[in-house]
Amino acid sequence: MNLFTKLKIFYVTIKSIAVSIDKIRQSLGRIESRQLSSCLRPDFNYYEFQVYSQWGEDGLIQYLINKIEVTNKIFIEFGVEKYTESNTRYLLTNNNWSGLIIDGSSENIEYIKRDPIYWMFNLKAINSFVDTDNINSIIKENGLSDDIGLLSIDIDGNDYFLFEKLNVVKPRIIICEYNSLWGNSFAVSVPYDPKFIRTKAHYSNLYFGASITALTKTATEKGYSLVGSNATGVNIFFIRNDLLGDINVVTPKEAWVEPKFRESRNPDGELTFLPYEERLALLSEMPLINFDDGKLYKVGDLFSSIK
Repeated sequence: MNLFTKLKIFYVTIKSIAVSIDKIRQSLGRIESRQLSSCLRPDFNYYEFQVYSQWGEDGLIQYLINKIEVTNKIFIEFGVEKYTESNTRYLLTNNNWSGLIIDGSSENIEYIKRDPIYWMFNLKAINSFVDTDNINSIIKENGLSDDIGLLSIDIDGNDYFLFEKLNVVKPRIIICEYNSLWGNSFAVSVPYDPKFIRTKAHYSNLYFGASITALTKTATEKGYSLVGSNATGVNIFFIRNDLLGDINVVTPKEAWVEPKFRESRNPDGELTFLPYEERLALLSEMPLINFDDGKLYKVGDLFSSIK
């Protein structure tokens, strides 16, 4: 047996193992979902579990779609990278939803289109760097408008501004990434920059996004209520007000989670594992826009007022 044949057999074996592991992940997710569906716990985070999501979003989404009626089982997700870790992949594979996913990297989109899920399910992947000028037109040009099941926004930067601008769809569930470093006292965000890239904005990789209070402010204006954050303080969940039923509504102060994950980096790109206060201090000279008065503040000046 020559080397080429051995490598081919090795590749096929590895691929087969990966497929088997993926099926096991999905099966475990279904088991957890069925077990949790019979529970009547008021604690939103009790329903967390992870299949493809970064943290426990898969379980929270399953909980919510079992609590509200969803007639148009379509999702939109921004910032999916290679879509191997995302908020909507389990909805696609487990619940057979359809979806539009958008990412700014052409390499990521090509990777997704080579993934078997791209022919196995009704998924459309678009390569575009979304901004406030094109977000509505991109969605509309891809045949989506009005009522859809779920929207997930995670672009590590202009999340607030895209959320504020988006008006072509009316999702029943909205998931937004928030920067828990910005606390729960101020409605703030990094200033809008259509070319914003988190890894270039500040070497620490900490300077991005909006606070939970800012995103909730816009959600309220759009007719949505905050129902919780995941336990790690990365994503928040909103439900359209006409569908709330008996789902518990919370305030930003109740939902906010102090970030325990220590992803700060030094100028060489190495992890520094800084605690919360030192992470904030690292960004003391960086600007934030405060939506309560429309003014720009330095991080250090803004947060010194609540010490």
